[in-house]
Amino acid sequence: MLYVFLLITTLSIFFAFKMKKPLMLSVPFAAILVYFVVQIAMVPLGFFETVRFIFDLR
Repeated sequence: MLYVFLLITTLSIFFAFKMKKPLMLSVPFAAILVYFVVQIAMVPLGFFETVRFIFDLR
């Protein structure tokens, strides 16, 4: 999975410079956010219960 994120980051940087669109640099952050949401959704509890559990850990 690390290689996928490195590939996304590399391609994002390449296309940001090639197309001169700095918004392309936000793609790796969006990919990580989507990955975390998918991982949270895979937990058998409800979504908000899982999020509450994660943030209540100490």
